[in-house]
Amino acid sequence: MSTSPPLHGKTALVTGVSRRRGIGFAVATKLASLGANVAIHHHGPHDLDLPWGGDDIDAVRAEVRAHLTEGAQFADVPADLSDPSTVPDLIAAAAGLAGGLDVLVCNHAKSGNDGSILDMTPERLSAFWEVNTRSTLLLTAEFARLRAPRTDEPRRPGDRITGNAPYAEAQGHVFWMTSGQIHGAMRGEVAYATSKAALAGVTATVAAELLELGIVLNTINPGPVNTGYMDPDTTDRSFENFNQYLASTPFGRVGTPGDPAELIGWLATPAGSWVVGQVLTSDGGFAL
Repeated sequence: MSTSPPLHGKTALVTGVSRRRGIGFAVATKLASLGANVAIHHHGPHDLDLPWGGDDIDAVRAEVRAHLTEGAQFADVPADLSDPSTVPDLIAAAAGLAGGLDVLVCNHAKSGNDGSILDMTPERLSAFWEVNTRSTLLLTAEFARLRAPRTDEPRRPGDRITGNAPYAEAQGHVFWMTSGQIHGAMRGEVAYATSKAALAGVTATVAAELLELGIVLNTINPGPVNTGYMDPDTTDRSFENFNQYLASTPFGRVGTPGDPAELIGWLATPAGSWVVGQVLTSDGGFAL
């Protein structure tokens, strides 16, 4: 007897899917293999400004499509998420793919052109905040409005959102991405770490509100994952003595994009829906 894949009939939007070596690409292909309709977002100009460069977006599209199960649909939407006006259209495009939107993975991020506390400027801080934090919150808000009762009344501190609980199953899943700032210093990445720390810090607050609508939010810290920035010819930092240190660790390697993708894939299924409002580290024990 054949059974449908766990995400059959569901639609997922994964942001930041512009490079086949990236976490977003691994997540998109994983969700596709689980049966989901998949919409990807990308913003190639950001990658072209970084040492590891961009990718062939046609090849990215083709490989995500190749992981779709029978009958599943695909779409891709380019957008610069530093512009908040792009957010509603992105959510609408994904929701229009198959008549609804069930999974939102906010994987996009601004990186590069950071610095130490001595290098901070209003412009640098704002640039990271706008892409990494503000757009993630705005995407989540648009996703939640798809299921929220309409009201013009502002909610006061402490007010609960009114949903239709109890729910037989999760009504949607949202995933945010944080970084290693929750476990230790990230020298020279003050603006990036600040923008990611905000997401980790507000996870419980937003998760509690979304849960009133049956939506499950979790935040993932993928740990050190080599998406190209650890390669000697495309790195933007020093890795002196890193290989020697790596050899001393129990697994002897850093993460691959598939490691956090497997976690997100499981959490997005009914089997993972009991995990709610957590900041989860998937790093092979590096934080230890």
